[in-house]
Amino acid sequence: MTQHPCFNDEAHDRVGRIHLPIAPRCNIQCNFCERNICAAIEIQHPSWTTKVLSVAEAVNLVRSIMRSRLPAYPFVVGIAGPGDPLVNGQTFEALGLIHKEYPHLLKCVSTNGLLLEDKLSDIVNVGIRALTVTINTSDSQIGKNIYSWVSYDGTVYHGEDAASLLLAKQFRGIRKAADAGLAIKINTVLIPGVNDGLMMPKLAVRIKEAGAKIMNIMPLIPSGKMKNWTSPSCDELREVRQECRKIIPQFHRCEQCRADVVYLPQMGWIT
Repeated sequence: MTQHPCFNDEAHDRVGRIHLPIAPRCNIQCNFCERNICAAIEIQHPSWTTKVLSVAEAVNLVRSIMRSRLPAYPFVVGIAGPGDPLVNGQTFEALGLIHKEYPHLLKCVSTNGLLLEDKLSDIVNVGIRALTVTINTSDSQIGKNIYSWVSYDGTVYHGEDAASLLLAKQFRGIRKAADAGLAIKINTVLIPGVNDGLMMPKLAVRIKEAGAKIMNIMPLIPSGKMKNWTSPSCDELREVRQECRKIIPQFHRCEQCRADVVYLPQMGWIT
């Protein structure tokens, strides 16, 4: 994973990334999440995109960049929304076509992990080798304050039942994905007053035991039901990362990118 800009600090400025915004649906509702599809978007924000691409448009975008880029501009192809990639069939259709045409490109998805266990064979078959799973707690009592609902197998769950189901699926999925040889990074949103303090080191222990190799603790961007919440300070974020670094390596350079970002080294942000 030394060649992945979201897994390795040194690769961040050296390796580009292309996010294909082809996954509009999501199967959970995080209280801090606010999906936004708007042509006027100019800032970086997870789950935001100027538009949702079709499979053909996504594949053609990769083809266009492959034909025009210089060899000095390596990049990875990922799907990070605006919903959850694993609940959208377009994810596997597009990455399957890209993998067939460009098997050497590193492919990844960013997911909440609810369907990771269920979709693992599909993930492997379309050439995905890196996974980012967002896990914000290892405690369902805390999770009930982070998630409004979880939809799985035709049933919508709420409260602690939703959090308990999601956590169980996340950790089982990570273990099986790690056993299958995939590289796994955990994204965690630091929410002051909810999952801070001793909660973070406990989570770091759990995700390391499950097979993740690196953790990315990100500051809350107040939005959605938490739009009036306070973001952690730089000192709070630094202290939590320092504590968790004793347990599992930390990634420090996350840009909290949009679902449609295209960034190539030396050329900068294209979207």
